[in-house]
Amino acid sequence: MTQAEARLCSLLLQEHFGEIVDRVGQYIIRTGSQPLRIIAKDTGTSLDQVKKALCVLIQHNLVSYQMHKRGFVEYTAHCDRCLRMLRYPRYIYTAKTLYGDTGELIIEELLLNGKMTLTAVVKKVADRLTETMEDGKSMEYSDVSTTFSQLADTHFVQRCPALQDEESTTPTEGRRPPVPTLVTNEKEMYTVPRVVMIGRGKRRRSSDEDEGASQSKRAKRDQETSSQDDGIYWQINTERFHQHFRDQAIISAVSNKMDQTSSEIVRTMLRMSEITTSSQAAHTHPLSSNEIFRALPKGFNISKQVLDQYLALLADDPLEFVGRSGDSGGGMFVINLHKAVATLATCNLESIVQERFGSRCARIFRLLLRKRHLEQKQVEDFAMIPAKEAKEMLYKMLSVNLIALQEIPKTPDHAPSRTFYLYTVNPLPAARMLLQRCYKTVANLIERRQFETKENKRLLEKSQRIEAIIASMQATGAEEAQLQEIEEMITAPERQQLENLKRNVNKLDASELQVDDTIFILEAFISSTKARV
Repeated sequence: MTQAEARLCSLLLQEHFGEIVDRVGQYIIRTGSQPLRIIAKDTGTSLDQVKKALCVLIQHNLVSYQMHKRGFVEYTAHCDRCLRMLRYPRYIYTAKTLYGDTGELIIEELLLNGKMTLTAVVKKVADRLTETMEDGKSMEYSDVSTTFSQLADTHFVQRCPALQDEESTTPTEGRRPPVPTLVTNEKEMYTVPRVVMIGRGKRRRSSDEDEGASQSKRAKRDQETSSQDDGIYWQINTERFHQHFRDQAIISAVSNKMDQTSSEIVRTMLRMSEITTSSQAAHTHPLSSNEIFRALPKGFNISKQVLDQYLALLADDPLEFVGRSGDSGGGMFVINLHKAVATLATCNLESIVQERFGSRCARIFRLLLRKRHLEQKQVEDFAMIPAKEAKEMLYKMLSVNLIALQEIPKTPDHAPSRTFYLYTVNPLPAARMLLQRCYKTVANLIERRQFETKENKRLLEKSQRIEAIIASMQATGAEEAQLQEIEEMITAPERQQLENLKRNVNKLDASELQVDDTIFILEAFISSTKARV
């Protein structure tokens, strides 16, 4: 755990859960596994507040607990899961793209609540969709349940690992709960229970009597369906989302390198293997040319002969995204996932070098990647750059650890005159260094956004009050002149200040998402390198 990661985790916890949860979570992240009373004492927080904060963190899978050998419960924070909160908007947008508004709200509810039962998710999403429908229409529970089943079938949502002893799900300090033994059955992780849900989403009612009647009916209906749900809780499968992000990055790279037809072929191969291939696998399962041809989209009209030509071109491409694994069935092909991720990470490194040091440094960096080891004179000759400039650029990149210097002595005394000094690029250390810089960048962006919002807090509150007044007047049928008079309460300079604030915040949000794309590629590269080792 580095300082940049701890700082970013603290900002994300504070932004999502507030100051107390941030204080407790940050303490556990910084000190490691700790018991309840030590956390309360060292953070200066009351025992009751620490318990509530831990419940929130456990509910969102950010903290786990286990029994210490001395008989007390220890709590452990998971920094990697905290950092994934940065990617929550991307998870929601992906669900919206693949499964529409219903899928978007299902993922949003699971992220907001950490874990939920099927019936609770379906009812909450149906109610929210009903609120947005016009002409008095309502969303059927069965439609939401169908979308939930589709998300489970494609592994975007999964069951929470069940505990062997149900009493251990709520640890307390007053007794010694048994060590929680997780029950994980791969086949049942994505099996949706058969829950019969009959009904529609309900709109909010203004009358207290109607509200009380609807709550009694809903309580009766909840009691009927709770037994069918059988206490099974669901959460999102972040690894599956990350696999989808990786696949989309590979498809985009193939499209930019070759053409749209090639990217569609690669998309088909990845779609055929998305469920059967592990997220840490080095390559997909072998697929024959005949299988790929049958799985192509219906509107994609290419012949079998043209497909074989495209597959041959992809397999012979220097990127090596697609590889051969046999000749049966018209040829067997795989997607080299680790190779593709390494290529994407290398391209990111080259882009960062070019943006920071210029095109000539990028030329030297690419040359070292291709040639592996070169002396300074060889760099000057191959890159066709004057000796003084080449030396300055090499030392500049060496000072920030983008390249490394390797000494190979001719004699045991390591005399400089009898030693080869070779420049090289080690992608893994460079990726780790740039990943920490990306964490620091995102933390700076979040702090800047919070500063902008805090500086304009009074103006934002005034704007929100005026918008609420206008909305209430529109609901009561107010005249246009009255609405215009309320809108004029915000002066022209204040309106201009609000527009500038909105533009700046949007830029900061977009920058966070762009940096997160780089973070994802670098994390995937480091993870795949560890898997290979």
